[in-house]
Amino acid sequence: MSTPIRQPVNFRFLSCVLVLASTVFVGVAWAQEHFVSMQFMERMEAVMTEMDRSMKAAPMNGDIDHDFATMMIPHHNGAIEMAKAELLYGTDPTMKRMAQEILVDQQSEIDAMNLWLARRAPKPSNKDVEK
Repeated sequence: MSTPIRQPVNFRFLSCVLVLASTVFVGVAWAQEHFVSMQFMERMEAVMTEMDRSMKAAPMNGDIDHDFATMMIPHHNGAIEMAKAELLYGTDPTMKRMAQEILVDQQSEIDAMNLWLARRAPKPSNKDVEK
């Protein structure tokens, strides 16, 4: 029985394989992170476009307090949508907690402004009722 000839370990080859595997791993991780970042930015662009459109379409009547509330509601809705994007795509616990607080706070403020607007709405006059 002959003893098998032991091949020397080719450290240069092993080093190349490890470097190649690391490069592929880093490249895949970068591509995934870049894809998620692109999704986040696309969503933020859409939110800002909708928020801007909604603010411009807010029913203004020249009453400063009324106009402030009607423009702030779509602004707050935009903040809520941005916070949802952070919760979906973000990774930092502090930012995710802040986004959660924004959801609650901004919705509460929207509710308060809608209530204020409803209470300030002009009451129909007898002339409007008779028509």
